[in-house]
Amino acid sequence: MLRQCIGGPARGTGRHRFGIPAILWVTCLILSASAPCLAQSPGPRGIAQTFAASLTALPAAPLTVGGAIYVPAYSSVSINQGATRANFSVTLSIHNASETSPLVIKRIAYHDGAGKMVESYLDAPVALKPFATIEAFVPTLDTRGGTGANFVIDWAAAGEIAEPVTEALMIGTFANGHYAFISQGRPIRTTAGR
Repeated sequence: MLRQCIGGPARGTGRHRFGIPAILWVTCLILSASAPCLAQSPGPRGIAQTFAASLTALPAAPLTVGGAIYVPAYSSVSINQGATRANFSVTLSIHNASETSPLVIKRIAYHDGAGKMVESYLDAPVALKPFATIEAFVPTLDTRGGTGANFVIDWAAAGEIAEPVTEALMIGTFANGHYAFISQGRPIRTTAGR
């Protein structure tokens, strides 16, 4: 009886019913076909379109100050002495901490644990309005970064400005628990004005 309910041959008919195994097979096929789309990050236009209200025109004056910020981002975390991994989505937030000046973001690069760049989020620089924020997102299914993933952000401004505030927020589920934690960016290079 149970066999018949889950797609075994119906008694006396010699035919297979379109049951749960067939539905599961079709579902798996659809999910596997869509997985590459789910794992991909939004392209460079995604940031400009999604955060259009946060952006302004690039400054006409020369960019005299700038720097680079390194943000650790854990898309995967080793558990049980490395025997298991938990995967996390990552949201990188870049905040313009200036009240009056635009902040130019020249590069948002995502690297894996071996230092290889796996994603570039900008084709061209963008300028954030004062106190504005933009984000880059790495879905849970995108595990290219691994346990040592990181972002490097290059920024600049046309004059003295507060350094950008950068954070990566990791969110995920493991063993029936929900976890979230934040990693803050650290300056790795600064170019002072002349």
